Amino acid sequence: MDERHKIVIIGSGFSGIGMGIALKKAGVSDFVILEKATAPGGTWRDNQYPGCACDVPSPLYSFSFELNPSWTQLFAPQPEIWAYLRECSAKYGIDPHLRYSAKVESVEWDDAARLWTVRTESGDRYVAHAVVSGAGALHIPSYPNIQGLATFRGMACHSSVWDSASDLTGKRVAIIGTGASAIQMVPEVASVARQLTVFQRTPPWIHPRPNAPIPERTRAVLGTVPGAARALRYAVYWALEARALGFAVDPRLMAPLETMARAHLERQVPDPALRSRLTPDYTIGCKRILLSSDYYPALQEPNVELVTDEIREITPSGVVTTDGSGGEMSREFDVIVYATGFRVTDAAVELNVTGRGGVKLADAWSAGVEALRGITVPGFPNLFLLLGPNTGLGHTSVVFMIETQIQHVLSCLRILSREQGTTIEAREDALRGYNDRLQRRLRRAVWNAGGCRSWYLDSRGVNRTIWPGFTFEYWARTRRARRSEYTVTRT
Repeated sequence: MDERHKIVIIGSGFSGIGMGIALKKAGVSDFVILEKATAPGGTWRDNQYPGCACDVPSPLYSFSFELNPSWTQLFAPQPEIWAYLRECSAKYGIDPHLRYSAKVESVEWDDAARLWTVRTESGDRYVAHAVVSGAGALHIPSYPNIQGLATFRGMACHSSVWDSASDLTGKRVAIIGTGASAIQMVPEVASVARQLTVFQRTPPWIHPRPNAPIPERTRAVLGTVPGAARALRYAVYWALEARALGFAVDPRLMAPLETMARAHLERQVPDPALRSRLTPDYTIGCKRILLSSDYYPALQEPNVELVTDEIREITPSGVVTTDGSGGEMSREFDVIVYATGFRVTDAAVELNVTGRGGVKLADAWSAGVEALRGITVPGFPNLFLLLGPNTGLGHTSVVFMIETQIQHVLSCLRILSREQGTTIEAREDALRGYNDRLQRRLRRAVWNAGGCRSWYLDSRGVNRTIWPGFTFEYWARTRRARRSEYTVTRT
């Protein structure tokens, strides 16, 4: 099947649905959204592990034009966020634009026709003037490089491909990893498993999670009193934005946040030996600060064991660890869960994009992933990345960044329309200047200077993930495209 459209959008999470809504508001209806699954929702459709929820306060975790007064908790659980996205898609007329089971196999630019051709694994072909990738960065599971990974005979899965029909009651469960997914999952699994073993490589800094039900009366006020929901959103936004001082300006300003995390650890873990194993040796914020009020108590349940020895191999029956002095220990499990994050820097490359002159995006990025404003790449006309390089956040809601980038894409499209152009493309000198300035800022930020190794850094130790500043700063500099940073080709 072949289809021709003005714009092809890849992915139907916050980015894809938000881009579709923005196009419709701008009067553009000739677009299609390609979704690899059979329902919209992106990350919030895929991640259904026990305890999955947002770690950003829910009043801020929505589109600015579609505030949701109906969140039932301060930190919304996964089913509510997924339902919110489906409701937005239906309300704004996005559903007819969705094409399901349409996993993208390749995206190729035709120099002569000045058009993109997007092919799916099912053999369908979509031809368009512009392509917007809303695939995001958190959708390709990252598995640890452990010998024997494929030999385990029990149930094994990644946290992002959880089988909701699985029952862990009475099972011997291993969870490998102690990141954001793991600390949400551990208390839930501990409550039903016969034995839970948590394998930790690096302990995270954890703050209390001040979650609480939002009373029905409060929800009624937010839904009926003009300005109430907006005022709450602003309050949450500025409270979280204040944290960026320590993240991006001076790591020494992270001291109050570290004091809070240490107090939380000491309050919840009275055993000095266990507390020592759970205390990070890097500056707080270097890795993502996690939120939980029940993770530490769960680790101290009689059916839970924390293992900090190195995993040597996975066997057909379980996991073998070594203590560093030659001693080995084998543990048997019924289930192994890999809570080991995502291959962030591979996300856009996986789309198999070929730009002007037959250059692959993977080759253009061979020295490092980078994009102008995190959105456009020289040599790839009319291609826009949402949540591209260096647009991730460590302190607040990424939905804010998505909306800003969507406005940037619309601004580029307006430039094309105004100048009656066929292509718009980032200038190489604009990208070089932008990325050099960005990396200079990152060198002194906590993610680079905090003494840890995180998924924010690529194989060369360069931060290709995080925006090094305040989100209002990104908004002010990015929402409107600067004509001087782009080359426009006319018919």
